[in-house]
Amino acid sequence: MRFVFYVAVHFLLTATFCVGIRTIGGGDGSGSGFSEAPEYRNGVECPVSVNKEMVSSCDPDLVHVAMTLDSEYLRGSVAAVHSVLRHASCPENVFFHFIAAEFDPASPRVLSKLVRSTFPSLNFKIYIFREDTVINLISSSIRLALENPLNYARNYLGDILDLCVDRVIYLDSDLVVVDDIHKLWNTTLTNSRVIGAPEYCHANFTKYFTDAFWSDPVISRVFHSQKPCYFNTGVMVMDLVRWRQGNYRKRIENWMEIQRKRRIYELGSLPPFLLVFAGNVEAIDHRWNQHGLGGDNVRGSCRSLHPGPVSLLHWSGKGKPWVRLDAGNPCPLDLLWKPYDLYKGSLIKDQSSISSIFLGFSSYLL
Repeated sequence: MRFVFYVAVHFLLTATFCVGIRTIGGGDGSGSGFSEAPEYRNGVECPVSVNKEMVSSCDPDLVHVAMTLDSEYLRGSVAAVHSVLRHASCPENVFFHFIAAEFDPASPRVLSKLVRSTFPSLNFKIYIFREDTVINLISSSIRLALENPLNYARNYLGDILDLCVDRVIYLDSDLVVVDDIHKLWNTTLTNSRVIGAPEYCHANFTKYFTDAFWSDPVISRVFHSQKPCYFNTGVMVMDLVRWRQGNYRKRIENWMEIQRKRRIYELGSLPPFLLVFAGNVEAIDHRWNQHGLGGDNVRGSCRSLHPGPVSLLHWSGKGKPWVRLDAGNPCPLDLLWKPYDLYKGSLIKDQSSISSIFLGFSSYLL
């Protein structure tokens, strides 16, 4: 265990925002706690990589997907990856960028081994997100989980990912994709827009900010020249070239600094995105984020689908499908998540089951 700890510390001290480790080797899946996923292969119509043996994140034919990876949501992350591969027309052309928490029980080597044993042919890279990058900017929220520094990793994708990655799809860990991810990837960001996401213009936008915000004529002026609409940051197409050029990470941080002083919102990492982008988002079809299936942020009650077709199911909110399934009281829509679940066990009573997976891998690596 000491060796794993020192390796993790070494990684953390070598970069400002994060470090990345590229995966090597294969695995038989033994001891991972997850069943090995089926092999999903490209069709004849898919672009062929120049170097099939070692796919580079700079390959222009790749679809880039960024997700966070931590012990609490690991089961959800694995199911999300499985769903993307299962429905992708060219699964071998999808490259995953996993952002891991700095102080997570799992070291980067453990996470790498676990992902590789579950998805032997997956193209991916794991990065360590340095929590001190954002910890002093985080304010209290209505739900403790929303204060997790890893929730803010999406703000730093322009700094974390390789500079050759000029476009990425960001996905939360509590969702499944039931359509071809390439369709979402092909979204055109018009008029120099930086992000695309499904918008919900009939939602009560004012409730995402406090009275202190709306009563201040200076800071509330940010929305005066446009019609802001609510959007969920759990599914976004991001132009990283425009993101870096516009220094949008700093713009978000500026609002987080104001929040620390003025208390202008209650909901974690979402409101700063709304303050910077609402009213200037490329509207994507609602089918790509059927969100809110986890209920609200307090009770986590069951929800039904919004009207219309579905390409992505998102359990945003307090309730998570794997927790409710294991407790024996799933919501009806939780059963749509279950086919993508690769966890071997039938029940997880608490977090110790996932932790035991990490301990097994740590012992293996020593």
